[in-house]
Amino acid sequence: MDELSRGVVDKLDPESAAFINASGLAKASPMGMGLYRIEPVGKVGSVRTAAVQLEVRPKGRLGLNRLLFLLSFAGDQGFRDHTVEATEHPDLWSALAQSLAQLAEKALNRGVLQGYLTIDESLRTVKGRIRISDQISRRPGMLVPLEVSYDEFTEDIAENRILRAALDRMSKVPGVRADVLSRLRQLKGKLDAVTRLKPGAPLPPWQANRMNLRYHAVLRLAEVILRNASAEAGEGKQQSASFVVDMGQVFQEFVGAALRHAMGRHPGEMRLHYGALLNEAVQDTDRLTVRPDAVHFLGGQPVVVYDFKYTAAGDTGASLNADHYQLLAYCTALRVPTAWLVYAGSGEVKLRRILNTDIDIIEYPLDLSLPPAEILAAVDDLAEQSWGEVVRQAVAGRGASG
Repeated sequence: MDELSRGVVDKLDPESAAFINASGLAKASPMGMGLYRIEPVGKVGSVRTAAVQLEVRPKGRLGLNRLLFLLSFAGDQGFRDHTVEATEHPDLWSALAQSLAQLAEKALNRGVLQGYLTIDESLRTVKGRIRISDQISRRPGMLVPLEVSYDEFTEDIAENRILRAALDRMSKVPGVRADVLSRLRQLKGKLDAVTRLKPGAPLPPWQANRMNLRYHAVLRLAEVILRNASAEAGEGKQQSASFVVDMGQVFQEFVGAALRHAMGRHPGEMRLHYGALLNEAVQDTDRLTVRPDAVHFLGGQPVVVYDFKYTAAGDTGASLNADHYQLLAYCTALRVPTAWLVYAGSGEVKLRRILNTDIDIIEYPLDLSLPPAEILAAVDDLAEQSWGEVVRQAVAGRGASG
């Protein structure tokens, strides 16, 4: 179903309904006689067991490539020059599994990547360097064993740990085609010497460089899978899998990362999720605060504010007034003359002048159905237009004071 749909009615067993509700992807409400109304709840993705598969697709029927492109900017992964590429397929799980297998085969075609890993150990002989502080604190007065650190050239590096974890997770998804599952398991077998990542542990950091160039594409996809997908065997070895993302959060993080990169060409500094006080308050409990998605500062002073809306109020049938009230509050609290409402959709840039104020609110659509390069070009255009407005306001202000 589409994320903006009103849901469907279908037959479910209680266990499947409970799984859907627990996944956070949709809400399954009983209607009697084994029927349930299944409604989206603001997330997109797919959940699957042996008995049921439910997919909620982004509005505008964005393909997997576009979804992965946005996800590759999300979280703490930072700005990426290269986007994640994936095989398009009507079934999200088949697309993910096939894409991971293809990219992993290409990465491992020349053998498993090796690199240097720093190892801390207790040994009876000197190897590498002695960690003096650890030796004194852990073994005062003792000569052996020695606390040492040394570098070892090995396959057990962060890149291979991430890749093995992604292959392992995708091989547990129920319903993956037998030939694709066989490829995933063969690839995982090449990484048997690599340490398994503990469930819930943060992904080990890695740096893109010339030595691991052939791994870049598969690691981008592996990170997306590990951050957003889960697959496990439950009671009775019943397999289940879920890939659930909050498109509102992903859109905010994508636009924030891309816009900050684009605004880096201009003077000043952009701060994301900046908090500001809205009212005068004697007590902390009386404070009202606002937190715009992004604020650009020049000389330590805010000069323009942005808010990013994946689903504008109008998408759900509500009035757009709510979005503009929010932006008006941002401008008032920060004493800036211009706010940009960036929303996912197509259309024209629209200027709204607020009566009895010097505040302008500019609506800027960002069409996510465009190719990734054109989406980034649109963000660059947003940066140029908003900076041009800052310059225009500054010139007008100097003219008025003169």
